[in-house]
Amino acid sequence: MVTIEPIMIKGHFFTAVVVQLPKTTLLTISNNTGYIMCGALDVGLLNSRLVDRKIVAGRAVGVKTIDELLTAPLESVTYEAEQLGITEGMSGVEALLKMI
Repeated sequence: MVTIEPIMIKGHFFTAVVVQLPKTTLLTISNNTGYIMCGALDVGLLNSRLVDRKIVAGRAVGVKTIDELLTAPLESVTYEAEQLGITEGMSGVEALLKMI
């Protein structure tokens, strides 16, 4: 099952997507600038093989819900996310607000 819902953070809209798969759930929250995602995101791949795409993204591990993704500290971020001031350890909400 796939669930897509708008969420608002401090007056700004983002899109939350939950994909239920066998034995795992994929979670993302995005806007036109970038996204945060659960542990399935391969930041190393984005920073090496896809660096030319300049993807703004962050990864939180151990999250099982959108609410957890919003509050969990980011475990890793892309080079482009760093350019916006997004850092490891920052909460999902803090990172998303840097994408405004």
